[in-house]
Formats: sequence, structure tokens, C-alpha cells
Amino acid sequence: MSKQERQDAAAAIEAKVKTSPVVYVTDFSGLNVLRMTEFRRRLRAVGARYIVVKNTLARRGLAANQMAALEKHMKGPTGLVLAGSDPLPAAKVLLDFGKEFERPTVKAGFVDGAAVLPEHVKRLGSIPSREILLAQIAGSFNAVLSNFALVLDALREQRSTQINVTENS
Repeated sequence: MSKQERQDAAAAIEAKVKTSPVVYVTDFSGLNVLRMTEFRRRLRAVGARYIVVKNTLARRGLAANQMAALEKHMKGPTGLVLAGSDPLPAAKVLLDFGKEFERPTVKAGFVDGAAVLPEHVKRLGSIPSREILLAQIAGSFNAVLSNFALVLDALREQRSTQINVTENS
């Protein structure tokens, strides 16, 4: 690869990373082409991209975007998951795909302007989707209202029993 080609490749990586506020660094070793294609398809479905990079070029692109904290994780076969502003869907795909095929493994991530450990990315992936969280909140409100209605009904019953006792006396 000539110097100009390396500079062009580094500039392309820099541009891709610049448009992605969320970056996950992964090790894709052990993934065959079929599984890699499936992984990329799942990421595209949630609005994320996966690029395989040369570590030296990726270091340049990350440093240019103030993500230098990820540079120390650029060893071995490296791929970058580039996601939009919401870190959850891509993390969920990483977690689910990793459970299913044991690859790719997460080396580190960059979320909300800070480098994060693989455990943080796994926790992000285990958070339920927005729709499920909203349903859980609605269910909680429903349970509270139901319990409140039961308490009011019990109070009404108690008062009507007290009124009947005082009238009969």
C-alpha cells in the first residue's frame, strides 16, 4: 500500500468515525464470511455499520476524532461498530450475536464522549428496548392504579359496615 493509499484510507476511516458518536472496538477472529455477513446485516437493520480496519489506520482516525483512549485496544484483528447517537441497538446486536456465535468479542467502546469497558457495552446490550421499557412503566402505573382502586373499595366497604353497625345500635 503506497503512502497516498494509506492517507486516503486513514481519511476514509476518520470520516466514518466522525459521523458516528458511538464506536465499539471488536475482535472478529473466528468469524467466517457467512457469519460476518449476517453480523453486518443485523447491524444495518438497527442503523449501525461494521468496518474491518488496519490498526495503524484506525488509530489515526480515532485520534483525529478525540477517541485516542481506544488506541490501546487496537491489537490483533479489529473491527469497528459505528452507531448513531443511540448506543443501545448496536450493543444489543453485539451481545446477542456474541451469545449466539461467541464472536465478535468487544474490546472497548466509546459512548457519550468517553471510553467504556466491554462490561459497560454488555450492560448496554442487556437493557430492554424503548418499547419494552415503556410497556413496563405502563404496567407499573396500571398496578398502582389497580391497587389504589382496591384500597378505595375496601375503605368504602369498611365505612358502609360502620354506618350499618351504628344505625342498628
